[in-house]
Amino acid sequence: MAGKIKVAIAGIGNCASSLIQGVEFYKDVKEGDELVPGLMHNVLGGYKISDIEFVAAFDVDKRKIGKPLNEAIYEKPNNTYTIMEKVSKWGDVIVQKGPVLDGVADHMIEYPEDVSFRVDESQKPIDATQVLKDSGAEILMNYMPVGSEKATQYYAQAALDAGCAMLNCIPSFIVSDPEWEKKFVEKGLPCAGDDIKAEVGATIVHRTLAKLFDDRGVKIDGTYQLNVGGNTDFLNMARHNRLKYKRISKTESVQSNLKVPLPADKVHIGPSDFVPWIKDKKICFCRIEGRKFGEAPVNIEVRLKVEDSPNSAGCTIDGIRCLKLALDRGVKGKLDSISAYTMKHPAIQYPDPIARDMVEEFIKGTRER
Repeated sequence: MAGKIKVAIAGIGNCASSLIQGVEFYKDVKEGDELVPGLMHNVLGGYKISDIEFVAAFDVDKRKIGKPLNEAIYEKPNNTYTIMEKVSKWGDVIVQKGPVLDGVADHMIEYPEDVSFRVDESQKPIDATQVLKDSGAEILMNYMPVGSEKATQYYAQAALDAGCAMLNCIPSFIVSDPEWEKKFVEKGLPCAGDDIKAEVGATIVHRTLAKLFDDRGVKIDGTYQLNVGGNTDFLNMARHNRLKYKRISKTESVQSNLKVPLPADKVHIGPSDFVPWIKDKKICFCRIEGRKFGEAPVNIEVRLKVEDSPNSAGCTIDGIRCLKLALDRGVKGKLDSISAYTMKHPAIQYPDPIARDMVEEFIKGTRER
């Protein structure tokens, strides 16, 4: 049943830019070629990377509104690593203005234009539901800034009303919320989320090390993960009132790998600060302290440096293709397999090796979701 996968994106920031550049960059990759870094398979369920077609795009920044999608991805404040200097496709897809709601933090106006959002109130928002219907979109990706609760719910409802599956890449809980998930079931639509993991990022490294300590019998006394970055995501999270669900998502992802979760005062996970000159790089500082045989102390410290936005692109490509398989098969509601493998806050947490096996079973059709 392989064919094109029509995708709409809400939020044309760094992550969307890396995804779109990557889809163009790997457009000629086939089954049997060297495996693309960050993907489970070059061809997944019959779908190639080049089968992904972007058909609609939404943003609120005045520098992107009205621009062709293949140009808007390079507009400020985007500052991610350049995979391709120019993307040739999707020049006919024009970025349209969605409602701002809580998608832009108030403090953004305090910072220079090259690192923060700029909204022109004279530009009127469109009806996202109608745009999705007119574009023929099958899947809506949510890439809004962290803390965009109302905006995420707006796009989730638009997806439902337009008959689109949803891939929720941010820590606003839709797929893992029983009430929202029920709405997708009632509409006969699949969904995956919430809060995309990176290929090799702070959370996956932290949870892997925590599980190693736990599996080897180390009593963990405390752990922290502190991250700094220079993209708009980190600037947006400079206000703690936008971090509630981000902290929950990252903390539960690590805690779920332990046989007995740590007391709340013994685990601290979350963004730390915005450093503009490092741009889209993320630097993670992680420490785990514990006791081994004889109560002898043991600790580990890790410093991880990555280009932040390309780190999630492969995971979203697999997520898109799994949702398309679900659409083909008439699956309704949350996809536990790809959500557990690629998201920090799935409805049900599984250890990563088990989650990967679940995805392989889903691809083969021996697992429903």
